[in-house]
Amino acid sequence: MTNEAIVTKILDQNRAEVLVSRGTACGGNCGSCEACMFDSSLRTAALNTASALPGQKVIIETKNSKVFKAIFLVYILPFIFFFIGYAVAYALGAAENVCMIISLIAFASGVVLMVLTQKNKKSQDSHNVYEIIRVLDTDTENTAKAAEF
Repeated sequence: MTNEAIVTKILDQNRAEVLVSRGTACGGNCGSCEACMFDSSLRTAALNTASALPGQKVIIETKNSKVFKAIFLVYILPFIFFFIGYAVAYALGAAENVCMIISLIAFASGVVLMVLTQKNKKSQDSHNVYEIIRVLDTDTENTAKAAEF
């Protein structure tokens, strides 16, 4: 998955901080949905394999496998726990209301597992999710614009 960004500063020899504008569900017409009332930009570290400098527009990339893994952990895993909890309780002959309570506990367990997995992932050296793959412009006048962010 690729996106455009602006390099705001160099963090070290291999990494740079980039400012990424996140897309909106309404396609940028904020007056129609009012979902953009929060800041739609994200500052993050990226591997600087293209030797980009502050102020340059760049293309950043993240591996689809990382995106799909995050989607699975956040949206699907808790529901898998929910259905497994219900099925196990039902197979053990529990009443319907007990099955629902157990499935909700299993769902909460899935959410807790997801949160703990993400905290453990952050504690490891996982901040290099993005990689700068190409510099779009080499205009050094953009340096002043990047400093404003």
